[in-house]
Amino acid sequence: MPDVVVQPALTARQRRLFLEFPRTLYRSDPFWVPPLRRVEQQLVGYVPHPFYQAAECQTFLALRGGQMVGRIAAIVNRAHNRLHQDALGFFGFFEAEDDPRIAAALLDAVREWLAAREIHRLRGPVSPSFNYQMGCLVEGFNTPPGFLMPYNPPYYGRLLEACGLTKSQDLYSYLGHTSMVANLDEKIVRVAEEAVRRLQIRFRPMRRQSDLRIYLQIHNATNRGHWGFVPLSDAEIEQAASGLSWLIEPRFTALAEVDGKPIGAMLGLLDYGPRIRQSDGRLFPLGLPRLLLGRRRIKRLRIVSALVLPEYQLWGVGIALIHRLRPELLAWGIGEVECSWVAASNPLSKGTLERFGTQRDKTYRLYDGDLWR
Repeated sequence: MPDVVVQPALTARQRRLFLEFPRTLYRSDPFWVPPLRRVEQQLVGYVPHPFYQAAECQTFLALRGGQMVGRIAAIVNRAHNRLHQDALGFFGFFEAEDDPRIAAALLDAVREWLAAREIHRLRGPVSPSFNYQMGCLVEGFNTPPGFLMPYNPPYYGRLLEACGLTKSQDLYSYLGHTSMVANLDEKIVRVAEEAVRRLQIRFRPMRRQSDLRIYLQIHNATNRGHWGFVPLSDAEIEQAASGLSWLIEPRFTALAEVDGKPIGAMLGLLDYGPRIRQSDGRLFPLGLPRLLLGRRRIKRLRIVSALVLPEYQLWGVGIALIHRLRPELLAWGIGEVECSWVAASNPLSKGTLERFGTQRDKTYRLYDGDLWR
């Protein structure tokens, strides 16, 4: 069998191969959802994205006998290393056929590229940072991924571990059903109602891009200090708020305010995954209208986050935010709700979701390793 050859994706043709490879790898997989094409171009740095104002990325192709068999990206996130006083490199956008020689060749290319930049350790898959997509799916292959969540074949974890990488952190998704919402434990209801009464919380939906900016600022404030977190820059907030503005259904969002000050926020997104699959990740000219028209027929929701400022986190505000969704879910006819993701090292969020009766449905794993095996 020919050797695996890894080369950087430098030309326009090589970059097209990088972006198109997953469509070949997953062509017979019923659960895979293609990324939005323009968004992936931005996230790998092929077109401008504010993340790369403080980061650097190099993509690589793996070929055998002239045929593409894998891909990977090496990433230096300078904002992460400044904040955490670390010398950590990342790999992401990993896709490969089931052959440990392919994974080893790709990761060796990443290690060599990072070593030239004085990077001492490796973490991934991160595509390209904490604020976008992270993790290798290791449990929960029997159902489709939640909207904008990663997906990969079951053998990826085995390939990465064969390359000397070890578990760094697990991220969980939780699944709930309408029956649980309709028959919610009255103790939960009382906690939510008492939090609203005691703090005089007012809820309002997110309808404008300015509301999404507030949500993302709360995201920065509440996650500061959490494992691996790097705040979104102001430019990233603007980019993300613009990107989310056409996806949101306001009734599945909320800002919680006390005396006019935002203290918490919740963002739920309808599962557009099957429609993105139909358009093969293209939004134009027809993909976006097809994505949004008739969305009342979508019956699956992903709760991206329910965030509460640290000084209010023990008052039941998170429970009140999620409880506020109850009538909206029932009126819309939502059948399933996925809450993702939650770090294994975050007992408060895990406990809140488990009190609602949700069950852990999928596990995504991040791996660490020394620069050289």
